[in-house]
Amino acid sequence: MSLRNHLWLLSVPALLGGCAGTVENQSAGPAPTAVAAARCSTPDVTLDTAFLTGNIASCEPLGDGELSISIEPEDAPPINCSAWYAFRLTPQQAGKITVNMTYEHCGHRYWPKSSSDGINWTNLPQDAVEIYEVDGVRQARITLTLADQPLFIAGQEIISSTSYRQWIDRTAASPLVQSWSLGQSAEGRNIPALTIKAPAGQPREQIILIGRQHPPEVTGALAMMPFVETLLSDDPLARRFRERFETIVVPMLNPDGVDRGYWRHNSGSTDLNRDWGPFVQPETRLMDKLLGEIETDPDRKLRLFVDFHSTQKDIFYTIPDDNPTNPPLFLKKWLDRLQVRMPDYAINRDANHNLGQANSKNHVYKIYGAPTVTFEIGDETDRQLIIRLAREAAIAMMESLLGDGAGAERE
Repeated sequence: MSLRNHLWLLSVPALLGGCAGTVENQSAGPAPTAVAAARCSTPDVTLDTAFLTGNIASCEPLGDGELSISIEPEDAPPINCSAWYAFRLTPQQAGKITVNMTYEHCGHRYWPKSSSDGINWTNLPQDAVEIYEVDGVRQARITLTLADQPLFIAGQEIISSTSYRQWIDRTAASPLVQSWSLGQSAEGRNIPALTIKAPAGQPREQIILIGRQHPPEVTGALAMMPFVETLLSDDPLARRFRERFETIVVPMLNPDGVDRGYWRHNSGSTDLNRDWGPFVQPETRLMDKLLGEIETDPDRKLRLFVDFHSTQKDIFYTIPDDNPTNPPLFLKKWLDRLQVRMPDYAINRDANHNLGQANSKNHVYKIYGAPTVTFEIGDETDRQLIIRLAREAAIAMMESLLGDGAGAERE
């Protein structure tokens, strides 16, 4: 199957359907520490969070068909304002329901999405959501007419550790993929990993892709999945790439935060993407170990590190072009090529963003000299555009790496 035909099959429901199952199937956490659940009821409806990624701070019935929930971070502010929420509404009978979403800190960020099966998600219509401010903090009120079946409401599509296991199982069915474990999180959850290369090959040049350091940044995951699947295409470009490059994928570095429905942190009250260098947390220590093993192996060399995230807009955070890298000027070449491939879409790059932070991009460049990028997708970017951007970015990456002599010795 050609690369074009292979990717034509991709859609957001297909990605989630292949990796998510139903949300009900995700209710049993794999870790020894249980996910705390909230629950409250009126005579008409019950609201609960007893499923992976389900999280609100508290719930209070206000009367028939009306509830109030509070949405707060896992740790006391200051914390990045990634105000995640996910809850289930189970009606006793069909009818109208109102949920008041209250925030003490940061305010409402994610436009509510709904699903009855955990696979097909849609934005709630404009007339179902009222956004207003109290003392300068954005609040939200949802008014819905429920049918006679449960409905899930969340800030983004739900992609939990169960989702990743199912996507990895499907992806690892390819002879090009080896599935393995990077290690365990602080609470004992598995941190899955994939290696992609030509069968029986031993490529020297290494690419590392990671994701979900920050739990609610689901659009980064929606980009990573088609990006990875593009590398597995039967297209001649992808075949040549796999012969020369080995790609290591760590799609969910923070499974504790993901399954608990946290805003930003892991279970150690730490923003993992500020722990690169200190390496206080077990999750980042595992990445430090992986990178160190590549660095000390004379038969391997790191060529590129990509960290998938979400923010308010699509943007590539990179290191500056005047910083020497191996391959030289690769990031400029990659993103210039991507712009050529997507002439109707403006590639947004910031090469000077937070260069002093202890984040993955800065640490990996400083220690290993490889090109590094934080690939950010907007919270509300059109989901079909995410797939297209991920696909074209993967193609442009392969074209640039194969076309600029990256395999030459530049030690």
